[in-house]
Amino acid sequence: MSQPAQLHSLSLDYVEALLAQYRRDPTSLDDEWRRYFDSLTAAGELDAGAMEPSIEPPPLFGNGASMPAAAPPRVHQVPPSAPASPRPASAADSPRTGAAPLTADIELQRRVDDMIRNYRIRGHLFADINPLRNPPALPEELELEGLGIKESDLERTVSTAGIPGADTATVREVWERMRDTYCQYISAEFMHIDDLEVRSWLQERMEISRNRVHLSRSEQVRILKKLIDATVFEEFIQKKYLGAKSFSLEGAESLIPLLDLAIEKVAAQGAVEIVFGMSHRGRLNVLANIIGKPTRDIFREFEDLDAEHYTGGGDVKYHMGHSSDWTTDQGRRVHLSLSFNPSHLEFINPVAMGRVRAKQDRIRNELRDRGVLFLIHGDAAFAGEGIVQESLNLSQLPAYHIGGALHVVVNNQIGFTTPPESSRSNTYCTDVAKMLQVPIFHVNGEYPEAVAQVVNVALDFRQRYRRDVIIDLYCYRRRGHNEGDEPAFTQPILYDGIRARDPVRVHYLEHLLELGEIKPEEAEVHIQREEKRLEGALATARRMNEKTSPQAYDGVWNAFVGGRAEDIPEPATGVPEAKLRGYLKRMVELPEDFNLHRNLRRFIAGRAEMAEGKRPVDWAAAEALAFAATADSGQRVRMSGQDCERGTFSQRHSVLHDRVTDENFRPLMNVAENQEPIEIFNSPLSEAGVLGFEYGFSLDYPDGLVIWEAQFGDFVNAAQVIIDQFITSAEDKWNRLSGLVILLPHGFEGQGPEHSSARIERWLLLAAEENVHIVYPSTPAQYFHLLRRQVERALRKPLIVFTPKSLLRRKEVGSDLAELARGSYQPVLPDPALTTDEDRARIRRILICSGKAFYDLDAHRRQTGTNDHAILRMEQFYPAPKQALDEVLARFPADAEVRWVQEEPRNMGAWSYLRLNFGFLMGGRPLSGIYRPQSASPATGSPSSHKLEQQELVESAFAEPVKSA
Repeated sequence: MSQPAQLHSLSLDYVEALLAQYRRDPTSLDDEWRRYFDSLTAAGELDAGAMEPSIEPPPLFGNGASMPAAAPPRVHQVPPSAPASPRPASAADSPRTGAAPLTADIELQRRVDDMIRNYRIRGHLFADINPLRNPPALPEELELEGLGIKESDLERTVSTAGIPGADTATVREVWERMRDTYCQYISAEFMHIDDLEVRSWLQERMEISRNRVHLSRSEQVRILKKLIDATVFEEFIQKKYLGAKSFSLEGAESLIPLLDLAIEKVAAQGAVEIVFGMSHRGRLNVLANIIGKPTRDIFREFEDLDAEHYTGGGDVKYHMGHSSDWTTDQGRRVHLSLSFNPSHLEFINPVAMGRVRAKQDRIRNELRDRGVLFLIHGDAAFAGEGIVQESLNLSQLPAYHIGGALHVVVNNQIGFTTPPESSRSNTYCTDVAKMLQVPIFHVNGEYPEAVAQVVNVALDFRQRYRRDVIIDLYCYRRRGHNEGDEPAFTQPILYDGIRARDPVRVHYLEHLLELGEIKPEEAEVHIQREEKRLEGALATARRMNEKTSPQAYDGVWNAFVGGRAEDIPEPATGVPEAKLRGYLKRMVELPEDFNLHRNLRRFIAGRAEMAEGKRPVDWAAAEALAFAATADSGQRVRMSGQDCERGTFSQRHSVLHDRVTDENFRPLMNVAENQEPIEIFNSPLSEAGVLGFEYGFSLDYPDGLVIWEAQFGDFVNAAQVIIDQFITSAEDKWNRLSGLVILLPHGFEGQGPEHSSARIERWLLLAAEENVHIVYPSTPAQYFHLLRRQVERALRKPLIVFTPKSLLRRKEVGSDLAELARGSYQPVLPDPALTTDEDRARIRRILICSGKAFYDLDAHRRQTGTNDHAILRMEQFYPAPKQALDEVLARFPADAEVRWVQEEPRNMGAWSYLRLNFGFLMGGRPLSGIYRPQSASPATGSPSSHKLEQQELVESAFAEPVKSA
């Protein structure tokens, strides 16, 4: 009698438990199992008395004398045809010593199932994916002999319940299927995925086809043409611009048909927008043959005929972006956008992610399938740059989820000159992606049809599970890191082999000729046509008179401009008091059954008192009112940062938590009828990744209020690449605008060197050509008008805001609702203690400061009864408010001395910037400075030392004479 159906090695524990039960009481089993064991006993294949192993392992504790006897195994009554629970497989296990002997059929089935599992787990390591090397020899656990499978077993039939297709197959058929699926030109890592359903889906997709795709003649010809286009473009560039940097795609030309196939696939799945992010390698080829940038414009950039046009600005050609529309074979239209990219290659990742999220949010695409992200990486950068991990970590978080990105690693198998063994500690450059529950496909780039299969499976996975997916395109770099580099200096043997290889299009053409799918002259005609087209584009580039410039603002950017603030009219930012009161009242309306933390009841009560005019509006309430007014006027508000839902300083409480049910309530989502979303998200502990994401979001949502908040302003230094290469330079380099708001808590309050300074001096060093606006508001009303101005005026500039910590609750810091209802943001605030000309006439010294320093100076003035010192607040650093300062200073006596007072050390803060912009005079008066001594560290870590320093600083501001500037 044969064993019951679907019995295989994963069933062994189950079968042995049934056998033990059979020996105790045969009548307790189902008839089918009882008859099966009866037949084995009758045939002498079971020893009815052998119940336990004859050799036992030593006990873990002492001699085991006091240990209780093992309980009999628990047996679940499952029909014999039910699939078994999986267990770890062991290659080439022999029958366990002393165990009841297994039948030959069961033993063979176990070995075959071990083989299947071994190929799924380890097969990727021995696949033929590297065009420069032969695959490693198969190890014992993948060889028949090592698995204990004999030649005579190959035609025996075994169960294939664990693989798709027929229920049974010969051992040879199973072996060939596993080998073809996992050890040919595609290898797949997916067994690290915990979800059995996902693993099963991937197994079925790959194993049923043996990881092969059957293409029609038209599909094969299309791939060939894309390879020809890629090759001819590179050869043309090398011929016409010998030695010029282009970061050639040669050796990785399969990227072009890969992207072509991917666009067609996601468009068929419903995508209408695709955002690309990629580094240098092959960028010009992608621009020309995928994104649709006119080749004449690319050649014009090579010719470099517009020197005066780009003086002081612009960027190199292989950093540029472009956008266009693509019409698929099925007639669908999809918009393509290649993001501008800096030389810090992988930092485009979170920026491009943010762009896709903005596009999805704009059309309320909650399924995250209408906008898709393609990220193209280099192997060394993917393994080496930490921003990759930060971006991957964002991928499944609700605030940053975009439905999964397609990652394509153009694996040159080398960095600039550094080989893999010197650049990573793991097997693959993609191993960092194993942090996600997603498959990683490695594919030999010299086999375009294998590439096509991977694209299909990868994008079907993304569509089904809304997760990232990785394609590791194994190829090589025919030239050096750039065209002026000699790679044989450092990899002579490797490059001897590379130079001897034909382009991939040659191999693929030979393949199609063998199949009889194409004639040689068809390929030659396409080559000649493409060369002629490029010659024409070059001729046009050399005679065209117009200058090449980045694409103009269109679409969602039609209503917005860059340039100078003085050219843009100031908008009305006030909101009627009645509306403000209404917003505050709605903010305190909680669900009837909501169990609020008792300490937060005071917070809610305070907001209610503000609505009634019994209490000034504090900083957090002013912010909430600005958000409410913005959403009520039809503009989305999005904010993220570490702990920003509550607020680092427990000031915001935008998300309330029921202390009994832990359910959430977001008051700001209920401030007005038909309001736009106000989304405030806690972010992971990541500055570069999250700031990059929000910057990217702002690029495609200019009509919203988009904010990133640092936990402490000091921490922004972990995102310096995003600041330097995107936020402060994008308008100059790429003509790209952003209205992103960056909130940086700043202020010296004795919390130590990493909780004091948001590095005002660094921001001011980066400020030029009105690239950013840098402000330090000191009242809630100022903050309210500032945020309202950011969305209401047509100008779009990144806004850097130094926000308070202790001032969030300081009694003197408050604003009346009337101040929010009228007025606008003021770059300079006059002294509120001086209301008449007579008051100002007695002033002999003018102190100018910003932020928290005002309140410390004002408190000292009141305590000492000083009445001949004015205290002005510079609320905007950049652009420098020279006109506003002149107007305020003109109200004071001409001989009044001017002192700048800052909390920061002399080599930090705004002092050096003021010297650069004002020299030794401000408003025609001598300018001197009060500051902490020069220091390598921003602040002391001792609270008592801080208190002493702060006291000395304030006293120095009023002292005679002032220390030398």
